Amino acid sequence: MSEPSNLNEVLDEIEETAEAQPSSQPLTLGDLLNSVGRRSYGPLLLVIGLIAISPLTALPGLTWATAALTIIVAGQMALGLPHLWLPKSALNIRIGRRQVTDGVEKSRPAARWIDHLLKARLQFLSKPPFANLVALMVLAAALITFPLGLVPLLPLIPGIAIVAFGLGVTARDGVWLLLGTLIVGGAFWLVLTRVF
Repeated sequence: MSEPSNLNEVLDEIEETAEAQPSSQPLTLGDLLNSVGRRSYGPLLLVIGLIAISPLTALPGLTWATAALTIIVAGQMALGLPHLWLPKSALNIRIGRRQVTDGVEKSRPAARWIDHLLKARLQFLSKPPFANLVALMVLAAALITFPLGLVPLLPLIPGIAIVAFGLGVTARDGVWLLLGTLIVGGAFWLVLTRVF
């Protein structure tokens, strides 16, 4: 299976996995992450970021669970590990099949628009040593989610940054990586001015 190279391809993989699952059986986070391949940091970040900005985060604790998972992924990305390890407890988080398919369907128009904006630009930013710096920025986005989680809707901001990083790494588009960095900077400013 080839790695997804844009947001629509990531959604295709998720939808295919959801449709293959019996309707009475919930999906797990592991199912969704396996659908895009656990060796690819970009699509993994995209899936986690999409969950972080979806209505699924209304479930108690899911915002912080996705942030913790992002920290684990970003830490391994920063170290340049080729094989990603994820904790079993996180992989076993259950997500309703209908919620997944509805989320994919609602995301399609935005995904088509975003994919038109993706290009292979400033590709050096997606390669070492810059890729390690990107991983640290992803880590910062995840960490800032914890204090922002105390204020309704504010955790969406680092979630959007994680989606931008996921898009940039997946499509090797440095413009999206820079956009993610700006959003993280904005999230830190919000913490300093609104939370503390």
